[in-house]
Amino acid sequence: MSQDSKVKTTESSPPAPSKARKSLPVLDPSGDYYYWWLNTMVFPVMYNLIIIVCRACFPDLQHSYLVAWLVLDYTSDLLYLLDIVVRFHTGFLDQGILVVDKGRISSRYVRTWSFLLDVASLMPTDAAYVRLGMHTPMLRLNRFLRVPRLFEAFDRTETRTAYPNAFRITKLMLYIFVVIHWNSCLYFALSRYLGFGRDAWVYPDPAQPGFERLRRQYLYSFYFSTLILTTVGDTPLPAREEEYLFMVGDFLLAVMGFATIMGSMSSVIYNMNTADAAFYPDHALVKKYMKQQHVNRRLERRVIDWYQHLRINKKMTNEVAILQHLPERLRAEVAVSVHLSTLSRVQIFQNCEASLLEELVLKLQPQTYSPGEYVCRKGDIGREMYIIREGQLAVVADDGITQYAVLGAGLYFGEISIINIKGNMSGNRRTANIKSLGYSDLFCLSKEDLREVLSEYPQAQVVMEEKGREILLKMNKLDVNAEAAEIALQEATESRLRGLDQQLDDLQTKFARLLAELESSALKIAYRIERLEWQTREWSMPEEPAEADDEGEPEEGTSKGGEGKSAQEGPPGPE
Repeated sequence: MSQDSKVKTTESSPPAPSKARKSLPVLDPSGDYYYWWLNTMVFPVMYNLIIIVCRACFPDLQHSYLVAWLVLDYTSDLLYLLDIVVRFHTGFLDQGILVVDKGRISSRYVRTWSFLLDVASLMPTDAAYVRLGMHTPMLRLNRFLRVPRLFEAFDRTETRTAYPNAFRITKLMLYIFVVIHWNSCLYFALSRYLGFGRDAWVYPDPAQPGFERLRRQYLYSFYFSTLILTTVGDTPLPAREEEYLFMVGDFLLAVMGFATIMGSMSSVIYNMNTADAAFYPDHALVKKYMKQQHVNRRLERRVIDWYQHLRINKKMTNEVAILQHLPERLRAEVAVSVHLSTLSRVQIFQNCEASLLEELVLKLQPQTYSPGEYVCRKGDIGREMYIIREGQLAVVADDGITQYAVLGAGLYFGEISIINIKGNMSGNRRTANIKSLGYSDLFCLSKEDLREVLSEYPQAQVVMEEKGREILLKMNKLDVNAEAAEIALQEATESRLRGLDQQLDDLQTKFARLLAELESSALKIAYRIERLEWQTREWSMPEEPAEADDEGEPEEGTSKGGEGKSAQEGPPGPE
């Protein structure tokens, strides 16, 4: 029983950590949950940034809604505390991989300035209420230290929103409002310090009818601050030193604010113009060119209408340039999500490999045709095929009026001319006139692009040629005899090529043998020349007297003229 209980204990213990992980997950800093939490933190930060200074400078506002302020204060403090908890559970990237180890996350967070600011923003300064009273909201100024969280939320929103320029303008207006709001609060506080109604510059005496109301006090101060910071003028002249200093500070702030506003607006306008230039072709250059070349008014009107159609209906003709900075795989995924459904409608591309279709999608070139414009004419050389994305095109007679058929969205034409099919009776010539009835959006795929892609997919090329052959058979435009003759000619050519390859291999073998024999002969000749040189040196040496042994006879193997030595080492030297 004890062993069974131990087994049950060991089996039931692992789920506990998993439950803890589920209750407190690690957030991805680029994920949706973290993004929405940042947007949630905007409210407490903005509340403290706007309301605290207002309550401190307008005492009536603090006294009238004390309970509401206390509830909102501690609600924002609770969100600040939860934000620290979220920080301890927000992963980070290490070498491109999200770190989910909470120990590493915590140790990294506590070593940053953000942790110090977050802790300082939650210091219990409210405890001084016991001594200073409940009507001293300036004790909560440390809550401003959480403002970097606001900037981070704005940056994430600007990246994610579909209207970044509009968001930048909205953010700029919010900053302007906060600056004027703070300035109006400081103006009212300075007027109270100097004395209401003491001169024309300060806030009027609240004893006057209408000026005692809280709303009037704030609106008057906000209006006065707006006049100063916008440098509109029409403000009373200051009379005291404090008033002069306040006006000088506001003028300097206004200059900096004006420069900031002008720079931000210029940046927004530049970004909008850059986006327009990237999405739509520049028509100003074309218009100037036509004017200088004296193009007739009718053709000029057609060009202008074409540009106008692109801009009004948000048509893009340079998708490749727009997506060029994306990684290749990501660019392919974007193109597939946009255009794959259109490409898969083409009969010859059906049942092809997915990777092949992805390659082809990147080669599609969008084109827009105006009403009455010919896409192709009969007899033209076919170098591309077309897929109709939107609009209607008509197959017309040579007179351009008689219509044989109307092609709509999802149809295609010209696909046979870009595939080299043996026995194609029409060759690579267009067999019909295709004219756009209205504004038509087409995808163009050139023969070169298709050939480049199919070079990497030979099996797909065979399949596409078979499908094209079936289409030509149904159209009675495939010459079977010519196809057979072309196939036989191709086989004969391939056979001759194989024969030439074999002959070339034989010649290479013979040449290698001759080269080896030549090298061997050269080595032998070099050896013989070296031996002759050595013998020549021996002949040029002087004769040496022979040494006799004890009995007066020459040594064995040695003659008087060195014949024994010459017999062993070479021909005899000259006597």
